[in-house]
Amino acid sequence: MAKGLLVTYVLWAIGGPAGLHHLYLGRDSHALLWMLTLGGGGLGWLWEFWKLPSFVAQANRAQGQRQSSRVGTPPLSPIRFATQIIVGIYFGLVALISLSFMASFYIVGLPLAVGLGVLLVAAVGNQTSDFKNTLGVAFLTSPIFYGRPIAILPISLAASISAQKHRRYKSSVGSETLSVRLYRLGLAYLAFTGPLAYSALCNTAATLSFVAETLGSFLNWFNFFPLLGRLMESVLLLPYRVWRLLVGDPGFGSGYFQEWEKLYEFVSSFQDEKRQLAYQVLGLLEGATNEEIHQRYRELVKIWHPDHNRHQTEEAQRHFLEIQAAYELLSQPRKPRGF
Repeated sequence: MAKGLLVTYVLWAIGGPAGLHHLYLGRDSHALLWMLTLGGGGLGWLWEFWKLPSFVAQANRAQGQRQSSRVGTPPLSPIRFATQIIVGIYFGLVALISLSFMASFYIVGLPLAVGLGVLLVAAVGNQTSDFKNTLGVAFLTSPIFYGRPIAILPISLAASISAQKHRRYKSSVGSETLSVRLYRLGLAYLAFTGPLAYSALCNTAATLSFVAETLGSFLNWFNFFPLLGRLMESVLLLPYRVWRLLVGDPGFGSGYFQEWEKLYEFVSSFQDEKRQLAYQVLGLLEGATNEEIHQRYRELVKIWHPDHNRHQTEEAQRHFLEIQAAYELLSQPRKPRGF
């Protein structure tokens, strides 16, 4: 059935940031990209207004050519290349926030996340790229910057170059039912959002603190490129500015320093609450000395060690882990509130 331009515009208007119009046109990779980025932060969704006629024509043309594949190499697109880098960085930041607890994160988790982000953009429309080569370059680049959050940038750049080098047209495949396509998109969406939601809901304080530290380390690299750093600040602050605008904060738009200060105070409030809970777990008053913390820790470990509580192993293990987490938090020097 031929795709209609009017229907496409209606779907773009009511569900564009969620990729409904791309799902209607059979552009599943583009639909997933929009689902995970909310229409490219809204900017990509608005920019598509002028591209929808070409998308509809391409979808109708593809329906009539399902039995034949296009040959040759697609033209080089600077916009696609830049988007691959940005989405690769975005996927890497999400992985840092939600999967950094993995023992081999910087060897396996980070390059895999960045490479998949690059490949997702490479598969938009009628193009794709070589899966093995793109991920291979990402995995080879990762050890060079092992243990540093800034590794996201060179991994994404190298993977994007490889994806552009091996770009090609998609091979023809038979049509799939809508239920199969939705099932596949749903699994991909859950794989992306599941770990992030778990970190945000079950360990909110640590997640917010890690987000702040990761963004700080990431922005420090741009000190050598002031204009690019300013642009990255604007992009990273955009969700926070929108939230402030919606809640009617009178201090909205007061400058970069003031905005980062408010965001820092917001994160610090969660850290303060976390330290209070740690004192409660150890049964100490707030402001206890390091000697008191260490002594109390040793006492509680002896009481709640699982080997000493075989009749209540699960409860003992839960208390033991809570005591260890509280001790590790209170043993760290408290960071000053200043910048």
